[in-house]
Amino acid sequence: MEIEKKFLVHQMPSDLEKYEKLQILQAYVSTDPVIRLRHCDEYYYLNVKTKGHLKREEMEIPLTKEQFESLWLKIESKVVSKVRYLVPIDHNLTAEIDIYREELSGLTTIEVEFETEKDAIDFIAPDWFGKDVTHDSRYKNNNLALYGKPQD
Repeated sequence: MEIEKKFLVHQMPSDLEKYEKLQILQAYVSTDPVIRLRHCDEYYYLNVKTKGHLKREEMEIPLTKEQFESLWLKIESKVVSKVRYLVPIDHNLTAEIDIYREELSGLTTIEVEFETEKDAIDFIAPDWFGKDVTHDSRYKNNNLALYGKPQD
């Protein structure tokens, strides 16, 4: 079960480069249901997610490079390219800062995963977090891949 909140960024941490960074390339074989392919550094995954916002089921299957490349031929969306920084925050949580590239350039989001739904509901975001977009479907990665950046 994935329990996650998503935010825009009010102010980027000034020391971002000191944190672990991942290069992520992903696209969707299907957006309903959500079936995602992800290449993250030297790893490859197939993810299946149920509908939902704050809480939803997620299944992740590791793939070989060959399996990934074969499935990549089946994608039905634009490719989402981003750099993810893993920034530790209070209560042993991690803020995953996604800086989108290419067609989504200029968009930056923060995701935080929680152990319980209560933890997510009680979470008080640090001052550098921006607007909570957890329940705004336009910011889901599958919708970003289909429709591009939301026009607020």
